[in-house]
Amino acid sequence: MSFRQGETNPRRGNGKSQAFTGPQPISKLTHRTQRFQPLPAALGEPPYHYDLTTAVDVDKGADSLTFHVVGDTGGVKVSDRQFNVAAAMKQDLTLPAAQVPKFFYHLGDVVYFNGEQDQYFEQFYEPYDHYTPPIFAIPGNHDGDPLDDDHPSLQGWIAYFMTEKPHVDPESKDAPRVTLSLPNVYWTLITPLATIVGMYTNVPEHGSVDSVQQQWLTNEFATAAKDKSLLVALHHPVYSFDTFHSGSPNMADVLQQAINDSKRIPNLVLTGHVHNYQRIHRIIDKGEPVPFLVAGNGGYHNLHHLAVDKGTNTTPAHPTHPKHPAVKHGRKKHVGGAKPAVLTDTDTKAELQYGDDKNWGYLTLTIDKEHIHGSYTSVDKDGNVTTDADTFTTSATERTLTGDPVSL
Repeated sequence: MSFRQGETNPRRGNGKSQAFTGPQPISKLTHRTQRFQPLPAALGEPPYHYDLTTAVDVDKGADSLTFHVVGDTGGVKVSDRQFNVAAAMKQDLTLPAAQVPKFFYHLGDVVYFNGEQDQYFEQFYEPYDHYTPPIFAIPGNHDGDPLDDDHPSLQGWIAYFMTEKPHVDPESKDAPRVTLSLPNVYWTLITPLATIVGMYTNVPEHGSVDSVQQQWLTNEFATAAKDKSLLVALHHPVYSFDTFHSGSPNMADVLQQAINDSKRIPNLVLTGHVHNYQRIHRIIDKGEPVPFLVAGNGGYHNLHHLAVDKGTNTTPAHPTHPKHPAVKHGRKKHVGGAKPAVLTDTDTKAELQYGDDKNWGYLTLTIDKEHIHGSYTSVDKDGNVTTDADTFTTSATERTLTGDPVSL
């Protein structure tokens, strides 16, 4: 395997939602540590369920459940972006009680570049110092990519998210937060209105899952409560229309195998890794499309551009309303702008409904018995906040595979 001087990764094609089709080539540009890392021992027993009530006082009879979602937050090098997003999320905690998010579900890459434990104060504890709800997570590739042979994979992540006895980590210094005892690096959050299955897609580009985790995922689909919505979270995206990472055929294979074997279709797929926001729709079997969300713009300073043809409108304009001028750390409601053109990948049939590669931000999801409501809040480089920059609603009722096996 040879290198040519100046060689780099190829640019992803315009309008394509996955990096490659067919067999996956071995990258010549992968660092020696960016390989599949052995998984640490589980803290709990299979099937690795964690009940939300362990960490949150929730009314099991409540009509709805609201929570935050985003990934790739680590503010290494330039911390302002992460702190601006965190400030907007903390502002949501002042909403009327029924609208306050109960927790933050992190989609991975908590700390850059190698998940170092000594970076947790600057990139995790301090930015969310007054964010009072618990922060759950799945690991990302940077959380699992070891600095060197003397630092075990996921060492920092485990020290907060997977401790045997909850305690205040000394690393948190003057931003104390009690650690969690999640049962494994892949695990399922059980809530009154939704089952959230979280995958660890490991370190290699486009992700990698072993046969044990694949079997676990299929079982979680097959046994998930039929009277609750089913959400799936994984760090590497199935689809992404960006120019840097793109979507992953590997993750498409993992998800389609679980769907075909269990006959259960998730209501929503949550992913990160790509540093922007995208809402992508894909019809599975029949009926309304399943939203595949990319929410990887939670604070890392470098954003990834969308791979779209010049002139394609994928980010609607958000003109400042004269009655609501934009000010630093101010909040403005989305007041209009052109409807984005839908961009369809002719190979995968994935449709980009909305994309934002200019701002940082986060998702707020509200789930009831019938629907999942999503709202994307964008935060620009100066800290100006736009709520409801993108909104959507999808079904929360059970979805099952009734036709032929799907191919994603």
